[in-house]
Amino acid sequence: MAEAHQAVAFQFTVTPEGIDLQLSHQALTEIYLSGVRSWKKRIIRLKNSVITGVYPASPSSWLFVVIAILATMYTRSDPSMGLIAKIQEHLPVSQSMSSQCQALVSAVVFSTMLWLLLIFTMRLCLKQLLSYHRWMFEQHGKMSNTTKVWVALVRIFSGRKPLLYSYQASLPNLPLPAIKDTVKRYLESVRPLMDDEKYERMTQLAAEFESSLGNRLQWYLKLKALWAANYVSDWWEEYVYLRGRGPIMVNSNYYGMDFLHVTPTPIQAARAGNTIHGFFLYRRKLNKEELQPIRIPGTSIPLCSAQCERLFNTTRTPGEETDNVQHWQDSDHIAVYHRGRYFRLKVYQAGRLLCPREIEFQIQRILDDPSPPCKGEVHLGALTAGDRVPWANARTKYFSSGVNKRSLDCIEKAAFFVCLDDDEQGMMGDDPVASLDRYAKSLLHGKCYDRWFDKSFSVVYYKNGKTGVNGEHSWADAPVLAHLWETTLATDCFQLGYNTEGHCKGEVDTSLPRPQKLNWEIPPECEEQISQSMEVAQALADDVDFHVFVFRDFGKGKIKRCKVSPDAFIQMAIQLAYYRYRGTFCLTYEASMTRLFREGRTETVRSCTNESSAFVRALDGGEPADVCRRLFRAASEKHQNLYRLAMTGGGIDRHLFCLFIVSKYLGVDSPFLKEVLSEPWRLSTSQTAMQLQLFDLVNHPEYISCGGGFGPVADDGYGVSYSICGENRINFHISCKHSCPDTDAHKFGAEIMKALHDLLQLLSPNQHQHEPRKTEDKSTEVKKDL
Repeated sequence: MAEAHQAVAFQFTVTPEGIDLQLSHQALTEIYLSGVRSWKKRIIRLKNSVITGVYPASPSSWLFVVIAILATMYTRSDPSMGLIAKIQEHLPVSQSMSSQCQALVSAVVFSTMLWLLLIFTMRLCLKQLLSYHRWMFEQHGKMSNTTKVWVALVRIFSGRKPLLYSYQASLPNLPLPAIKDTVKRYLESVRPLMDDEKYERMTQLAAEFESSLGNRLQWYLKLKALWAANYVSDWWEEYVYLRGRGPIMVNSNYYGMDFLHVTPTPIQAARAGNTIHGFFLYRRKLNKEELQPIRIPGTSIPLCSAQCERLFNTTRTPGEETDNVQHWQDSDHIAVYHRGRYFRLKVYQAGRLLCPREIEFQIQRILDDPSPPCKGEVHLGALTAGDRVPWANARTKYFSSGVNKRSLDCIEKAAFFVCLDDDEQGMMGDDPVASLDRYAKSLLHGKCYDRWFDKSFSVVYYKNGKTGVNGEHSWADAPVLAHLWETTLATDCFQLGYNTEGHCKGEVDTSLPRPQKLNWEIPPECEEQISQSMEVAQALADDVDFHVFVFRDFGKGKIKRCKVSPDAFIQMAIQLAYYRYRGTFCLTYEASMTRLFREGRTETVRSCTNESSAFVRALDGGEPADVCRRLFRAASEKHQNLYRLAMTGGGIDRHLFCLFIVSKYLGVDSPFLKEVLSEPWRLSTSQTAMQLQLFDLVNHPEYISCGGGFGPVADDGYGVSYSICGENRINFHISCKHSCPDTDAHKFGAEIMKALHDLLQLLSPNQHQHEPRKTEDKSTEVKKDL
């Protein structure tokens, strides 16, 4: 219990001679330094809030305006047109203040008001400029004069050296589409999925909705759009994520992988030491808002950064009807799981962040700790993997007081969660394909009890030095966590590095207090609930079929030479593969972001269109190549247009979703909305954008992540995640369920590979040569010490 005694600042004992008071100098020092660190963070937040509050101006510009006004007054001119005199007349001053001093104060007040007005005007102008989206619909490589002027004005009004959140107040609100536009686009999107009779029926339902109930619901949405910064995001978070009562493992959480071909060190503790340190370096920049505002690649157009606020120190807590997302301003520790035991590991000592070598030392202490788990502790994490209501009831009944509450607080208030696995993962062995599939499943659900799925993100470290991340979805979308993950991987390899023995660099303070093992008192009733949650989670995990592969035969380089968008090319390949495999089309979801708007999250691109289905039927039916090429161009242009509409607020599904929520609040039923919202997404797809500027893919192509993936949305459908890496590589993560006889992740992956080749052969028959397939690489990965 040495750790517990060190946490107490003073002890006293009552004796016959009096009170024996013992002060702990170390504990008092820790309290003092913790307070200093807390106040430093408050001051930084206050400074940043001032800088962000006056952006695109700067605080120093206030002094410039004051001096300019005083200078003009010195020349006997009145730039205020009499306002300074008016202010002076109504200025509450004492009799001791001279008239000159009163004039000076009045000038400063006027200058401040003028400065604030200029800030408001500049911010309003920038907001209007950022509401212009016609540039996205212009032909690639051809910029209109209007757009050229717009680009220049954006640069003028964007200010200098913005902080992470500087643009937030200047971002436009998400526009509310007209009912008729949404209904029209919806009917167009479902036409290839319905026969004439079903389509006619849906057209009648849509017409009735548009002419009656739709206008009433739209009126309420207009009020919300005027009042709220974003009319979608809060309802999307609550009703799509937090009110779901099923398991979030597999169904909601997602994962990201490590480097595919390189393991920087084979030492588990060392890999954890570097990357954990890298995470906290990122958090430090995040807290100071020193990270650059996220922008659309290749442009100066900012994206909303609001989701970054809850990246660290965040957890999802269960409730009977709805979950909640809790966020704390700061946390000086992480929670660690190893062999059925939970530990609290402080990463700050005497007010400083531990160096990578010290974190490695502490992680190794946990790995070497021989203490057994508490009774019922081993499978405790299964509560976060099962259904939400039983977890909410168990949390209230067994974890709301005493030692269980204190231990649970250590996990939930941690900066993030760390899992130390005894398994080895990665692309290895005689069957690298199967090993990648196991790697994906391990990151997605693990053993169902060795992750804490409620944390904003959990980092997994394997015995062979591989790592990965599992993310909870309600607080933010995958690109936010991907930005952190890729930055940390780059920091690990290219900034921190390892010594020749594979250990972290730096010196160790061996007097560091040992990581604190958390204690639990789990009653038999709670153990029974843990077992039930474990059964639910295990059945779900066993049902997941995963296939991960790297397509190396060609990439965006050859695709772009065909003058086609790489994303549209891949989406058409997925449509072709699904049609060949199932003989039909299905409702297809492709995630698009709406972060051009304040508090924007995602919108749906319905990739299965009239144009794509016409192309697929023509190609599969043996139509002439010229006909197929013409149909492909029309389909890809249609897809690109839908993607642009989704990004600029002209999507279908979020609008229909909000109309449905309003109808439920009003207690009215809409047959049209009910049918729309009940349609299954049998193909759920998403492209993972990568920060390729962090990695040198030309000279060091092995230093690239394999991306990440997610579980299937529909029981009889697929989840397809893909990332375009450099010029010659595309990563695919395909998921489905074993319980559905009509789905098979490996067979569908083979169909996608064949479709990719067929599309390239169609578009560039003279250039495309079927070289020996490199997709299923049999080579083992390289382990490097940097």
